[in-house]
Amino acid sequence: MADRGETPEVDWPARPDTSLALNRLGTFDWDLDSGQMHLDDTALEVLDLRPDEFSGTAAGLGPRIAPGEEARLDARVAQALKDGRSHYGAYFRSRLRDGTPTWTHIQGHILRGRNGRPHRIIGIVRDAAHDPGEPGAGGEEAEGRRRMTGVVERTAAILAHARTVNDVTDTLKDPGALGHLGAVSVMLGIVDGGRVHLVAEGQLGSYVPEIEYTRIDAAFPMSEAVRTMQAVYLSSREEFQLRYPLLWPYIEPLSVRSGVYLPLIAQGRPVGALGLLYAREGDFTAEERNLLVALGSGIAQSLQRAMLFEQEHDLAEGLQRAMLPRRIPEIPGALIAVRYRAARMGRDIGGDWYDVIPLGDSRVGVMIGDVEGHDTDATAVMGQLRIALRAYVAEGHTPGTAMARAAGFLRELETERFATCTYAEIDLGTGMLHIVRAGHLDPVVRRGDGSCHRIQVAGGLPLGLPPGDQSVNGSGYPVTSLEMHPGDTLVLCTDGLIERPGGDPETGMRELMESVRTGPVDVEELADLLCDMVGDAGGGDDMALLLLRRRGTPAPRGGGPLRVRLSPGDPDGPAMARHLIRAAVAAWGAREQADEVVLAADELMTNALVHTDGGAQISLRLTAEGRIRIEVEDGSSALPHRREAGDWEVSGRGLLLVDRLAAAWGVEPRGGGKSVWCEFAVPATSV
Repeated sequence: MADRGETPEVDWPARPDTSLALNRLGTFDWDLDSGQMHLDDTALEVLDLRPDEFSGTAAGLGPRIAPGEEARLDARVAQALKDGRSHYGAYFRSRLRDGTPTWTHIQGHILRGRNGRPHRIIGIVRDAAHDPGEPGAGGEEAEGRRRMTGVVERTAAILAHARTVNDVTDTLKDPGALGHLGAVSVMLGIVDGGRVHLVAEGQLGSYVPEIEYTRIDAAFPMSEAVRTMQAVYLSSREEFQLRYPLLWPYIEPLSVRSGVYLPLIAQGRPVGALGLLYAREGDFTAEERNLLVALGSGIAQSLQRAMLFEQEHDLAEGLQRAMLPRRIPEIPGALIAVRYRAARMGRDIGGDWYDVIPLGDSRVGVMIGDVEGHDTDATAVMGQLRIALRAYVAEGHTPGTAMARAAGFLRELETERFATCTYAEIDLGTGMLHIVRAGHLDPVVRRGDGSCHRIQVAGGLPLGLPPGDQSVNGSGYPVTSLEMHPGDTLVLCTDGLIERPGGDPETGMRELMESVRTGPVDVEELADLLCDMVGDAGGGDDMALLLLRRRGTPAPRGGGPLRVRLSPGDPDGPAMARHLIRAAVAAWGAREQADEVVLAADELMTNALVHTDGGAQISLRLTAEGRIRIEVEDGSSALPHRREAGDWEVSGRGLLLVDRLAAAWGVEPRGGGKSVWCEFAVPATSV
């Protein structure tokens, strides 16, 4: 094995003590980095595997693991690794070579480096069928007692990890769990106000809608168990008929001769009841009753914990949603859809958010972000940060400046939390989109022609971290600009949408882009599709999603863009730019206007090189509206003004000339700099 230099290593595979094998305790050694797994001879024997059948990886255990158990075991290991635990254990249903069902127990010890990263698991494998409760000596009665004891213990162990009411009911309905108690039917009822709500029934099919809800004071055995907090034992069909005539019509057609209804009591109050029906006739022994009461106690604790978990989750999710915008405004010229999905993590809540800000003059701002952590503090920070960034944008700050101010605001909160965020501002009239990113995922855009692209946005540090190099544009958050044509859709999301258990984010991003590319055009339907794509495959994190589609019929794509970098003191740069501009204008069928376009571009380039420091960049493109657009970006925040030059002045006529030549011109702040632009109308026959 490679030397990790992180923690003292033992030989691989680990050499177990001989006494383990003597007690039928096999060992395994699992290298998490390579995926290689070693099973000793006893472990192979416990799992009924021949050495030549085992592939040397965890996947090689598949033939001996009962259907459905492999996912549960993977989740158990993943949770232990995620929680930073050093040990874990699990019972699981397995099967021998001939298909005989049995139980196996594993315990693992997780080895981690000094940085906390897990890299190896060493553990034991034992045959749980030899636990108390499995067949053995002592006669039929003793064997039955041992079987019940083992099932109660295993069921309690499984239920200890149940997190929701569905987890509890799934365990009780599993034929491999309580079915070994000899019961032909298992029923679970939950106290709901003054009623008992039947939420689960397994095996026999004794569930009927008429008794799904029964009053606690009704003459039903489950209601009586809840009302008196005492177990109800029924030893014969005659006793069913005599004591519970309302229930008898549902019992009579079934092969049931006895039953027990256990109150599920937690913290001194009933939370539900468990019913077990049997095909055998006769009373329950004192030992059987004690075991059943112990079973009821374990189920009650798991059920109360699961109910509390769901109540806390609902409360936490409500708090999270209260911190998000209550409604999304109608934006003329755009179709917008938002989605938020909370992770199933009890009272833990996250800091994912989105927002839509109308800016007037056909402009709108959209943002999405994620505050570190899953607790109420993360949600509180999220609410403050969302409102602060919204305020900076509404005050008229440029995207880069607004993001920089939000970063400073979060540092001043002294929360030790950081946040990632993307803010985009679009002019729905012209289609110009300006995006700024703070450590967040790159946006995705689907064009009107169905193609899908990942926008490479120049990013800054996550918000809340110490400021880095701000030389790019003075704010540390450079702005990326592009054009959204009619029919284009912008996709912003948090990383919960692309996380996959055991997968890398790039895989999730590729799946996201493929779904965006092939999904429906309607933004609401597309948003639903992307949420469904995550489903149970998500990585357990919260997820926020925002889609914006520019209204209009998709048009043929405009030409360009052409970009040239202009450096101070470089005489060849402007000359090369003029040559390329003339060639592009001619290629777009506007040769007659080439002189005017080149002259205007030359004036804008000259202004940038003469009156600013650090050079500039000129870009030329043909818009979807059929206009030639020139943009010159520089790092100076000083805005130019058109003025009338005197007869003897050698400068001051540049913008006047641009104003006379171009159909329109203007100035747009860009973070710590600006963009001066002009547009030329091209005759329709030329495009």
